[in-house]
Amino acid sequence: MVWHTQGSGKSLTMAFYAGRVILHPATKNPTIVVLTDRNDLDDQLFGTFARCRDLLRQPPVQATDRADLRAKLSVAAGGVVFTTIQKFFPDEKGDRHPVLSDRQNIIVIADEAHRSQYDFIDGFARHMRDALPHASFIGFTGTPIEKTDANTRAVFGDYISVYDIQRAVIDGATVPIYYESRLAKLELKESERPRIDPEFEEATEGEEVERKEKLKSKWAQLEAVVGSENRLKLIARDLVEHFENRLAVMDGKAMVVVMSRRIAVELYREIVAIRPSWPSTDDDQGRLKVIMTGSASDPLEWQDHIRNKPRREVLAQRFRDPADPFQIVIVRDMWLTGFDAPSLHTMYVDKPMRGHGLMQAIARVNRVFKDKPGGLVVDYLGLAEELKQAMATYTESGGTGRTALDQAEAVALMLEKYEVCRGLFHRFDWSRWTKGNPQERLSVLPAAQEHVLAQDDGKNRLLRAVTELSQAFALAVPHDEALQIRDDVGFFQAVRAVLAKNAPGDRKTDEELDHAIRQIISKAVVSGEVVDIFAAAGLKKPDLSILSDEFLAEVRDLPQRNLAIELLRKLLKGEIRARSKRNVVLARSFAGLLEETVRKYQNRAIETAQVIEELIGLAKDLRQAEQRGEQLGLSEDELAFYDALETNDSAVKVLGEPTLRDIARELADTVRKNVTIDWTVRDNVRAQLRVLVKRILRKHGYPPDKQEKATQTVLEQAEVLSAEWAVT
Repeated sequence: MVWHTQGSGKSLTMAFYAGRVILHPATKNPTIVVLTDRNDLDDQLFGTFARCRDLLRQPPVQATDRADLRAKLSVAAGGVVFTTIQKFFPDEKGDRHPVLSDRQNIIVIADEAHRSQYDFIDGFARHMRDALPHASFIGFTGTPIEKTDANTRAVFGDYISVYDIQRAVIDGATVPIYYESRLAKLELKESERPRIDPEFEEATEGEEVERKEKLKSKWAQLEAVVGSENRLKLIARDLVEHFENRLAVMDGKAMVVVMSRRIAVELYREIVAIRPSWPSTDDDQGRLKVIMTGSASDPLEWQDHIRNKPRREVLAQRFRDPADPFQIVIVRDMWLTGFDAPSLHTMYVDKPMRGHGLMQAIARVNRVFKDKPGGLVVDYLGLAEELKQAMATYTESGGTGRTALDQAEAVALMLEKYEVCRGLFHRFDWSRWTKGNPQERLSVLPAAQEHVLAQDDGKNRLLRAVTELSQAFALAVPHDEALQIRDDVGFFQAVRAVLAKNAPGDRKTDEELDHAIRQIISKAVVSGEVVDIFAAAGLKKPDLSILSDEFLAEVRDLPQRNLAIELLRKLLKGEIRARSKRNVVLARSFAGLLEETVRKYQNRAIETAQVIEELIGLAKDLRQAEQRGEQLGLSEDELAFYDALETNDSAVKVLGEPTLRDIARELADTVRKNVTIDWTVRDNVRAQLRVLVKRILRKHGYPPDKQEKATQTVLEQAEVLSAEWAVT
């Protein structure tokens, strides 16, 4: 047995195992049989293996029916065959399954092995053993096997590998799952509270469709209570409010798990009554859908929700797409196993579940997505005891980590991070942020930045603390304690936003652009105003191509000295980065000077007033350096090559300025004529360009001992300019 936590690459591990065992000399070109117990899982796992066909040295195949399975297994060697275990049933009940192959090099890989009906009297296990008497078996499971499950252990033996929740979370393969009970929030009358019998056996969706008249009375009674009109109204109202609060702080999706198809349709209707803009009869539109099976004999009002397999797959693709507006799905059995939607962060459970089924269902929210800090399972039925039992099974099996953490732990973590942020604003009054109008709120930010920047390593400490608070806050919302501190969190995020913001024109990093946790500052101030660092400091936005004397004078007179330094640093950094796209040498020289000044400031080696003067001086020098091209009679491109040559003092002395100007012009012309879009990755073009550059340098008498270094710098300069030329 291999226990591999769901959501952390179990399917890939199975494919990698198959790839290795196929190549092992002892197996002599084996036949691999991949076994599942559901068609949708068979399709999904087949897709994973099909993408790994090079690793398997052959394309996998799917058995369409019993006859096809027998044909595919009656081969002399090789093959990767996918089948559901049900295809191992004999033609007549009670018959023995015929032997399909008595070869020893057949390896059966069973997915979710414990779930299949391993009945050795007249079940699938016996028929499979009859069909493949000498095969080897390896079982994969995403949840631990119960101690009492003797059959599965008898077939597969004990674990040979365990990759449990704790390891998956530490590795970053999954995120932790948190649990919140909302039962008390519903304010149900005693008669409306469901009573779940410990012996309760749940009917599957298939049984619900095919054997309506045989449904157990216990199930029917519970379904009537769970699906009562008043209770569904309360759940719909709570669910809409809860999920909208979640969306305010974290992008993502929700899955609602209900007990029956009737309840799915009724709950859909109640939610639509509250949010009429959410539904759509078109599969390509709408935020809310029901995914369920059914037939033409089902009630008329259900028919809009009953779709064939291709239509369900279209909706599955929409739900997996984080950018698609389809955000809430109501299911009964569908999509609870083997379905991946990484942006799914909240699961609302209103269905009796236990053991493997419960563990597999809640694992839908454990997928890693951007900076999603965790998944949340919201319980409307009272499944705490079932979760405890699942946890006990997990621990008994040797698993480490916890299946689901109480949401109270997320709240405690949030309050701890909140205190850290409050500590950074000790003795600072931000009451105008929570009570003032937008302009008053904005006016708090310069003083807040100054307060942080005046502390040792204040900026980095704040950036880190607010990020951690935002993650903890996203996990805790919509807990009452989270909503109470919402405005304060908005203030901390606003200060972080202006401190972290790059200078205008700077390219944002992928990390800045690609996050799931939403900033809630927009609730307090229009986000465009908040992140405008110049407006926040009471300055007009500068023309960055000029860095005018008027603007520099305004910055010099700012009362917040540390903030003035921070603004100048960002402006200069942005300017230098923009220059580096045209002139490597100039940008490198100014970057070094800026770094040196900032280091002195950080070490408190010079006064803030002196730092401001140095930075203003640097800005003026940068502006003058730009104007040198006009004085020398060189274009911007030619000046870039001139600077590349001028780094060598001896070359300037020997050749003089006029010769260097001529070389720069000739280099700019030659390089432009000889570079192609992909020249940097084509060695022959690069070598030819190197020869041309050296020839020009030799022709003009450039010092021979400095030619190699100059050639390197010229080629480096050519790389950045050719990228610009390609765009223009």
